[in-house]
Amino acid sequence: MSLGSYHQPVLKNRRTLLERAEKFISDIYFTDCNLRGRLYGDSCPLENLEFFLSPKRIPFTEASNQTFAPYKVGDSFGPTWYTCWFRVALTVPASWSHKEVHLLWESDGEAMVWRDGQPVQGLTKEGEKTSYVLSEALQDEEPHSVQLYIEVACNGLFGAGQGSMIAAPDPKRMFSVQRAELIVFHRDVQELLTDFEMMLDIVKELGENDQRSFQALFAVNEMVNLCEPLDPGTFPRARGLASAFLSQRNGQSQHTVHAMGHCHIDSAWLWPYEETIRKCGRSWVTVVRLMEKNPQFVFTCSQAQQFQWVKSWYPGLYSQIQDFVKKGQFVPVGGTWVEMDGNLPSGESMVRQFLEGQRFFNKEFGNYCKEFWLPDTFGYSAQLPQIMQGSGISNFLTQKLSWNLVNTFPHSTFFWEGLDGSKVLTHFPPGNSYEMKGKVEDLVKTVRNNKDKGRVNHSALLFGFGDGGGGPTQLMLDRLQRVPDTDGLPRVRMSTPDALFSQLWSDSQLLCTWSGELFLELHNGTYTTQAQIKRGNRQCETLLHDVEVASSLAMCRDPSFQYPAEKLQELWRLLLLNQFHDVIPGSCIELVVDDALRYYEDIRDSGSKLLNSALNILGSRGSSPAVFNSLPWERQEVVQVQNGSCNLALVQVPSVGVSPVKSTEPQTPVSVTVQDDGTVLMENGILKTVINKDGTLASLCLVSSGREALLDGSKGNQFVLFDDVPLYWDAWDVMDYHLQTRKPVVEVVDAARVVCSDRLRATVSFSLRVSERSTITQEIIMDAMCPYLKFNTRVQWEESHKFLKVEFPVRVHSPNATYEIQFGHVQRPTHRNTSWDWARFEVWGHKWADLSEHNFGVALLNDCKYGYSVYRNTMTLSLLRAPKAPDANADMGTLQFTYAIMPHAGCFQDSSVIQCAYNLNSPLRLVQCPPETVAWSGFSVSSPAVVLETIKQAEDQPRTLLLRLYEAHGSTVSAALNSTLPVSEAWHCDLLERKDPIRPAKLTAQGIVLHFKPFEIVSLLLVL
Repeated sequence: MSLGSYHQPVLKNRRTLLERAEKFISDIYFTDCNLRGRLYGDSCPLENLEFFLSPKRIPFTEASNQTFAPYKVGDSFGPTWYTCWFRVALTVPASWSHKEVHLLWESDGEAMVWRDGQPVQGLTKEGEKTSYVLSEALQDEEPHSVQLYIEVACNGLFGAGQGSMIAAPDPKRMFSVQRAELIVFHRDVQELLTDFEMMLDIVKELGENDQRSFQALFAVNEMVNLCEPLDPGTFPRARGLASAFLSQRNGQSQHTVHAMGHCHIDSAWLWPYEETIRKCGRSWVTVVRLMEKNPQFVFTCSQAQQFQWVKSWYPGLYSQIQDFVKKGQFVPVGGTWVEMDGNLPSGESMVRQFLEGQRFFNKEFGNYCKEFWLPDTFGYSAQLPQIMQGSGISNFLTQKLSWNLVNTFPHSTFFWEGLDGSKVLTHFPPGNSYEMKGKVEDLVKTVRNNKDKGRVNHSALLFGFGDGGGGPTQLMLDRLQRVPDTDGLPRVRMSTPDALFSQLWSDSQLLCTWSGELFLELHNGTYTTQAQIKRGNRQCETLLHDVEVASSLAMCRDPSFQYPAEKLQELWRLLLLNQFHDVIPGSCIELVVDDALRYYEDIRDSGSKLLNSALNILGSRGSSPAVFNSLPWERQEVVQVQNGSCNLALVQVPSVGVSPVKSTEPQTPVSVTVQDDGTVLMENGILKTVINKDGTLASLCLVSSGREALLDGSKGNQFVLFDDVPLYWDAWDVMDYHLQTRKPVVEVVDAARVVCSDRLRATVSFSLRVSERSTITQEIIMDAMCPYLKFNTRVQWEESHKFLKVEFPVRVHSPNATYEIQFGHVQRPTHRNTSWDWARFEVWGHKWADLSEHNFGVALLNDCKYGYSVYRNTMTLSLLRAPKAPDANADMGTLQFTYAIMPHAGCFQDSSVIQCAYNLNSPLRLVQCPPETVAWSGFSVSSPAVVLETIKQAEDQPRTLLLRLYEAHGSTVSAALNSTLPVSEAWHCDLLERKDPIRPAKLTAQGIVLHFKPFEIVSLLLVL
């Protein structure tokens, strides 16, 4: 094909030709004579511009009734987090008839245009949206005089960081409108500019070794020759050259890119939750406008919480979204309440993310999501595939592992096999981004980065401004529409997740399988940052568990008791919101931390009231002390009760039941002795420990075998401090080199002393100085009949870029340590043989970690921590960090937590490590009962390998209970579930509580006999 007669001579100087074309469309150079300088025509000032400043985010109806004052472009307003409302009066000149007319608005704050009381357009300079189209071709019958309101948030797309994006917000930052006027927009210039941009990008991206690059270079050079910026009559020939080049097609084997609009909006991050609501409104109304103009445009959108916000705050917009969902353009994805962290939420919390999300999407839009969508979280638990499958999802999309600091993940499209063997088809968009711009660079990167060339010939490309919202633009769509099948580039089709995964499934024969967790080799500090958020999460997970168990039992024991389903859903949704992947990890600003902690308090306050109401029913409102056990095994523990002068009692409580407090004598009373050298010896018949004056353990012995747990010459419970200065991501990252800065905490403020000596409990207290500003105060507690030693800890923490941990060097040799995760556990190496090993120098786990050799091991338990390290035979629990961005006050103040050390004979499965960790996190609850009360149990499970995790009322089924159990040991096992409740029938169901009509669970004399594979989750519906 001939591309025209080139002017002679065309010298072989690639640089000059390339730069010539670049300058021809530059917005910096030669704008007096180049094409870019012709983008706007005549301009006209606004007729009137007034403003009103509000410290709060208020609805339109309230704002529009305020008193407005004149505003001059360039004047400042603010400060940060305020809202400035503008009332705009404009009149379009009659001479602009049949021209495209825009309101040009440039501000350093995010803005929303309101017209006739409805949101109509988002405006964000950082998101390349600076104009509101008043008319594409002004007609005489169109209104020439218009009044608009513009709501400007005093924050940018990424908040208001002081000096850098992730720095703490500048509370005094002021904002302004730099430009506000009517302009004539030359659409033909914009179209030609897009042609030039695409041609130039082909030149640059394909490079000097590709003939198509040179063909594009000479074609774009001739376009410059043909185009006279002041003469639109020359534009068609220049555009014809571009069209001819871009229309040259690929061969049949070319890769296909599935382009989908996307707008990743962090539910909170560098801005508070409330601002996210407006980000959703601004972004999604802009998407709707694009859909009206581009019927082929498809937009994917996750997070049911955000849909709920828009439904509440912008009902008119939400109605439009529902219409476009029906048309297949606005596609809800993900199936979860928020895009949660993939590591820290409990197994039940992850189930509830899907339960709440999927039920919301089905109720609002008539469909369940088929794909899990989590592109930006900091690692992915090995139990997620099973949870996905149980929630009706077989496909998974993410890309975060492209951020790995050490190893390159080997696949783009693969099967991910979870802990129990469940598999999901997984796709990482090879462009390694969820916010591409539809440029040639994005298309080329998608093909070149595909790690499954020859196996898979289809990939996703997600385009649109993200993180802070913004979403796609018309320019992005125009770019992609120009290259549906252009020689040298992949094919491009506007697509949907369903279409993409359907194609991937059809081509899945050669795909590889990755087994186990998807561990992100970065952001390891998020396991520890913002300790109060971690503590709030764990405590609220436990509280809601107990409320559901107690309420379920109360409902069965008293027909008048109303199960608090609506209030529990409200509290669960608050908890799930705080599990968003920048909140529970602690990588958010202080305003978000304050919101999160307030939500935890709301859950504690309301949850405690619900729990007390249910416990009153279980205790029959008596006056004698009793205890409630929400866990599915019998417990014998020391509890503190108010009963005359005796505050401690050793009680025995059946599984999921209540028992009156009848203190029994321990087999071996606790003894505590201060020895001649000042050390303290404590024994309870199970453990014997010697505590040094500085609070470290000189010895920890398992009495039954005489086995010493601590390494010779080492100290247990050794606090250590590290310098903690990452490369950039302050709250997120702890780097490998921090391990080189280890400093033991050795300065004693108060030496170890006995503060409680009772046959049921002994307590030793001490305090240490970390620095001039920080101290540690700890109580070491040994209870009768308790197989672990407990450490109640209070830290006054006023550090900067320091990392506090506690170490236990143990006399155990094993190549792997075991860590609890959701509904199971995983093993990770204790050595650093390969880069994959040493990249996991800091890992996550839940309530326990264990290091065992044959017939002996040591477990480390905790009540609110998630960061661990086990290197060789030193077990380390991460306690506190002190980053300064994006929250300058992260973790400062008084912080409390508890951990425990548990040496054991045999393997951890047979030594009740799992049960002890649950016990530590789920205290027995005091209730009042009549004196004649007999201990009773609601449920029990015959096998210690099976944990009855959840008992709740089934969704939309008032007289039906939902029970969730899982196999915890990693074994194939059968177990009998027994209940004293009046169960009439039982059925298996999925995690969305949909009954499986072909899988009844038979009621037998032995109970309901269930069969488990390793780490399998089983859900049952019990009809009462």
